[in-house]
Amino acid sequence: MSLPLANIDDVNIEFSESSLLILAFVLAIIMFGIALDTKPADFRAVTKNPKAMSVGIAAQFIALPATTFVLTLILGVGPSIAMGMILVACCPPGNISNVLTYRSGGNVALSVSMTVVSNLLAIFLMPLNIAFWGGLHPEASSILRDIDLSAIEMLLDIAIVIAIPFTAGIAISHRYPEFAARVQPAVKRFSLIALVTFILIAFAGNIGVFIDYIWIIALAVFLQDALALGLGYGIASSFRLSEYNRRAVTFEVGVRNAGLGLAIVFSFFDGLGGMALVAGWWGIWDIVAGLALASWWARRSTGRPPEVAPGG
Repeated sequence: MSLPLANIDDVNIEFSESSLLILAFVLAIIMFGIALDTKPADFRAVTKNPKAMSVGIAAQFIALPATTFVLTLILGVGPSIAMGMILVACCPPGNISNVLTYRSGGNVALSVSMTVVSNLLAIFLMPLNIAFWGGLHPEASSILRDIDLSAIEMLLDIAIVIAIPFTAGIAISHRYPEFAARVQPAVKRFSLIALVTFILIAFAGNIGVFIDYIWIIALAVFLQDALALGLGYGIASSFRLSEYNRRAVTFEVGVRNAGLGLAIVFSFFDGLGGMALVAGWWGIWDIVAGLALASWWARRSTGRPPEVAPGG
């Protein structure tokens, strides 16, 4: 299947320096909110539920980038769209995954601990995955050659965006737990609304480009998001995890931090059209798709009470 594209690989989405600073701030707030909700028990959950944790982590950092790579070849999309899809697949999960897991009746403790561990691992694994899968792609590899991507430089940038606010949030959560518990819901709501608003404003400022390519972007994101959600559930099922845990793994794999992806696009790829549009539209669509799935699941029992957290 080949999808005809015009010149999206030559289009750059225009963003001002102030807009990029706002995006960096929003991402810092997102990571800060995740950390405020992090407790020592979340890390202990890793040892209590090693099978589910290992399955979810492997699905995110190995299976999702690999299957996305294959999807880009099947669709025959151009270099910048393919690279955008690979970039999103390499991003860690966003904290909306915890909300969706709760709404679906899944294992929230597992979801939160996976989000924490995945974001920490992403500091090192995200640059390596982008460089590996992007460099392997017959079309997208030209983009990496043109920009001379440095995995080390990207690692340092991601470390700043993730590690600093995350460390600050952990410190506050540990030292002032009651304060953290009070402000954390508001921080999460604000960060989600701010990210969606930022993406919508960005689209509005580049509406002509968005309209020209929405059909291929919407199709690519729809298929990739469906693949990610299905992959999470399918892999969790194949390893015989309980339904309670399958739902958590599904959203941890299916929900990506597209805001971080956008920051990478503008920091390292000069706002390259296909990449920016894929990451931006993903940030909106995966919330819509995730809410639809979570609402559908909420009407169907996991077959296990929420207070029981099985080892598998």
